[in-house]
Amino acid sequence: MAGKPVRLVVRARRFHCDTVLCGRRIFAERFDDNVLMPWARRTARLDHIVHHLGLALGGRPAASFARRLVLPVSNDTLLRVVRRHGSPNFVPPTVIGIDDWAWRRNQRYGTIICDLERRRPIALLPDREPATAQAWLTDQPQITIVARDRGGGYASAAAKALPTATQVADRWHLMENASRAFLDAVRKSMRQVRAAIGVATIDPELLTAAERMQYEGYLRREDANAVILGLARDGITIKEIVRRTGHSRGLVRKVLRGQRTDIFRSRESSLDLHLPWLEEQWASGKRNGAELWRLLKHQGFRGCLRVVSEWTARRRRAEQTDGDALSRAPSARTIARLMTVGRDHLSKSESVTIAAIEAGVPLLVEAREIIGVFQAMIRKKIVADLEPWLARASSSLIASFASGVVKDRAAVVAAISSPWSNGQTEGQITKLKLVKRQMYGRGKIDLLQARLVGAP
Repeated sequence: MAGKPVRLVVRARRFHCDTVLCGRRIFAERFDDNVLMPWARRTARLDHIVHHLGLALGGRPAASFARRLVLPVSNDTLLRVVRRHGSPNFVPPTVIGIDDWAWRRNQRYGTIICDLERRRPIALLPDREPATAQAWLTDQPQITIVARDRGGGYASAAAKALPTATQVADRWHLMENASRAFLDAVRKSMRQVRAAIGVATIDPELLTAAERMQYEGYLRREDANAVILGLARDGITIKEIVRRTGHSRGLVRKVLRGQRTDIFRSRESSLDLHLPWLEEQWASGKRNGAELWRLLKHQGFRGCLRVVSEWTARRRRAEQTDGDALSRAPSARTIARLMTVGRDHLSKSESVTIAAIEAGVPLLVEAREIIGVFQAMIRKKIVADLEPWLARASSSLIASFASGVVKDRAAVVAAISSPWSNGQTEGQITKLKLVKRQMYGRGKIDLLQARLVGAP
């Protein structure tokens, strides 16, 4: 009180019972629970403050802040108070969102369930197994709408537990899946792309040491790919191919889908923005790498001398070999990005590259148009365009994505026409990650749920 610790001494009356058969002979006078709980060492108001400090900050940070408020309490006590209060009872929801969250990425996951109408989380489950989600959903028969991701686990759990409920696919996941489908189409077409832009053949003499290592790895991958494709042509199942070759199932599936044909793992270089200027300087006769690097430094270039020296060495070797500079195909991800951004945002060299790809690989242009139609359909909520889109997409490079939409047709239709989506759930997962990291990832499921669900 007023910055000073105060101890409240409470006097309570005690009563004696003279009844012989009574199990308790002494009774203490009780106070209202909103004032003082039995055997409490803090008033209800102070306990309320301690509870909310624990909810907001966790253990040690809350204990440090409590000392500043002259409310000395240990971090263990704060966590015990949070656990004792637990999670408040929630109003039975009718519209929920369900998604997974990572205890530890790629190793262990849990499940979060949110009330989309009240915009708050209501439960955390210790794993993302369909049986666990199904058991929770079975106890909530009043639910009419379930918003979920594109995974099949929650779909099957909701279908078994709530057969009459409407399932809604998350719109963000639909857009992201469509973009990924176009990226996969580009990866499948990398051989045609390299042929279209004139880099189908690689001269090892023009490669740097790092590029030569990548090229040798590409040749080894091509040998492995040839073995896998040969077994597949003979009618061997994926499981048997995995057993014979020793490769993982995921790698075999990538090879069969044509997604393992990149030669170089291309990354954006710090020189990319300055290449036109370097070409002009090279054409004017300036061939010294150190001099070019010093001139670039005055233009804001922040790279090191070695980057410019390697570029000049490669140009010099290219001129000595065939009079043409070494050109490399961009990565599949870069090509997918350049093909989907506006032409006004491309440089001259990028525009020339994309024009060559569009002229040489028309199936990619068709795939891009189909993906654009699908994303526009999601944004504008035009359900009538779905059937014509499926008919067109089923015979294109994104046929596998279209088949996935067909399998989840009802949920996709609901995503287009319904106002509900799983965006709120994704936001609560972000909040849950913050709470989990505040406790250094050591909080158990009951403490996480108490802090996330119990927070005001």
